[in-house]
Amino acid sequence: MTYEPAAFADLKGRTVAVTGAARGIGEAHVLALVRNGVNVLAGDLDESAVGATAERLGEQCRHGATIVPMSMDVTRAKDHHALAERAFQRFGTLDGWINNAGVYGLNGVLETSGAEFTRMHEVHVLGASFGVQAAVPAMGASGGAIVNVASIAAYVVRARSGAYSASKAAVEHLTKFQAVELGPRGIRVNAVAPGMIDTGMLSSLTGEPGMPQSAVEAVPLRRIGTPGEVSDTVLFLLSDASRFVTGHTLVVDGGGRHR
Repeated sequence: MTYEPAAFADLKGRTVAVTGAARGIGEAHVLALVRNGVNVLAGDLDESAVGATAERLGEQCRHGATIVPMSMDVTRAKDHHALAERAFQRFGTLDGWINNAGVYGLNGVLETSGAEFTRMHEVHVLGASFGVQAAVPAMGASGGAIVNVASIAAYVVRARSGAYSASKAAVEHLTKFQAVELGPRGIRVNAVAPGMIDTGMLSSLTGEPGMPQSAVEAVPLRRIGTPGEVSDTVLFLLSDASRFVTGHTLVVDGGGRHR
């Protein structure tokens, strides 16, 4: 079935920055946005990959939307500010920001190195903090919407993912503080927490496409989610349909965390 993003007419003409935009869920965010007529600043550490993604998705743009690819390292505050400045220079506005970039690793609590903990924290927690610090000045008095990407790992305990899960739990909690402090500026901050989503990262963890049947059966909806289903949730959080929602994390996991 061909993915057709959810439609939110009020998003047309807006400008949104996406980190980790080259592949996986980040690429799905870009597609969902440009199909809704949103100009996208697509940032990624892999410059060639994000350039190829922008070129490939260019034909999917609707209502005059444009994709501007940029190389960035989310662990560096200056790269976030460069993304925000480019948005304002190119389009004269910045209406939304998605802190999507992420890394993953598996190790037991006795084997996890300080470097691994630091890497998870820098990419996920500092990345979400630097993104907000860059986005807010560019949004100005008109306000805007920010979406952080947490994870179902913030709520459940799975062996050998302590460093990753701890960093995503921090993102989930940080979202609440950002929402409270930025609310008076007219800026909403929410998060999404994906569960098992059909991406290259998932395949690399299992060694093969998809998941073992036992894992699928642990999801009440009895299937793995798609990147587009996460993006549809993000569209809602960026749109006026969620204009009185802030400081909230929407879990997108087919009900898996309840099993």
